[in-house]
Amino acid sequence: MSGPNTDYDPVEVTPLKAEEVERMRDEALAAISAAADLDELKQARLDHAGDRSGLALANREIGALPPQARKEAGQRIGQARGAVNKALAARQAVLEVEHEERMLVTETVDVTLPTDRGRRGSRHPITLQSELIADIFVAMGWEIAEGPVVEAEWLNFDALNLGPDHPARTMQDTFWTEPAENHVVLRTQTSPVQARTMLTRTPPIYVACPGRVFRTDEYDATHSPMFHQVEGLVVDEGITMAHLKGSLDHLAAQLFGPGIDTRFRPSYFPFTEPSAEVDVRCFVCRGEDSDSCRTCKGEGWIEWGGCGVVNPRVLVACGVDPEVYSGFAFGMGIDRSFMFRHALGDLRPLFEGDARFSSAFGTEI
Repeated sequence: MSGPNTDYDPVEVTPLKAEEVERMRDEALAAISAAADLDELKQARLDHAGDRSGLALANREIGALPPQARKEAGQRIGQARGAVNKALAARQAVLEVEHEERMLVTETVDVTLPTDRGRRGSRHPITLQSELIADIFVAMGWEIAEGPVVEAEWLNFDALNLGPDHPARTMQDTFWTEPAENHVVLRTQTSPVQARTMLTRTPPIYVACPGRVFRTDEYDATHSPMFHQVEGLVVDEGITMAHLKGSLDHLAAQLFGPGIDTRFRPSYFPFTEPSAEVDVRCFVCRGEDSDSCRTCKGEGWIEWGGCGVVNPRVLVACGVDPEVYSGFAFGMGIDRSFMFRHALGDLRPLFEGDARFSSAFGTEI
């Protein structure tokens, strides 16, 4: 019986010859050393260390050798491939450093240079707030009414039951136009719009009147000679304070969040009787932890505006029969409501025209 065949030539396979392996290794090392950038190094890796490279194909030929010859051939190929991979790693590190240094030079941006890129526009936050309030009333079935900011004295005062001796008619509160005998003022509230509506329309009337108003106040963190108000007027049969309370509760909940209601405190206004100051429940602490709340300062409530049942004298002055119709009216500052809603402690940024302030509120439509 014959034994195993030990008569073989271990270098019979050409790619496994020592001189051929050394040639492929040296060729690979030369290509790696010559690579001038990362792209050339990538190509050298594919050519000399990839799956179709000479050394990789030679490594596959080891399996064709008799078992006794595989060890020596495997060591020879492994050492060559190891030298190539080591050279690739070293050259990769060098080229990456050079690449980063080149980027720092060629891609440097001078951030101090002027740019022609325009700033993204934004709408004024008071405009957004006014339109939000208008949308709330329109959703309730009301209409939006507007009027001139330069108004007749009679509409601004007399029609609203503010007599000739009322303090608000003096120069302390009102901007009067010249000549004085024209009896024209910058409106001190949007109530003249209510008077104009009653004079030109027949009840039932459900209108909200947002707009700019003017008073001779000092300009500081909480006052401005020009600010914004929204007033509401309802004139219909059988209108009571209960309808007023429900309307204001709904408006407060829409502006400041669900669960926010209002309360009335007795007050006096010439154009309403009875009259009340309206407070809104603190939308930060909800009145539950008011002692530590900086928004309501421990009260649990925040003063919001004024309201009441329309004075019959106002109805008569505007041609509405008080024996048939009754109504309610209210008014509050849009700027103040905005400050509440966004926790703004100073109203001056609303009027100073800094686009950076307005841009925080976007372009909501």
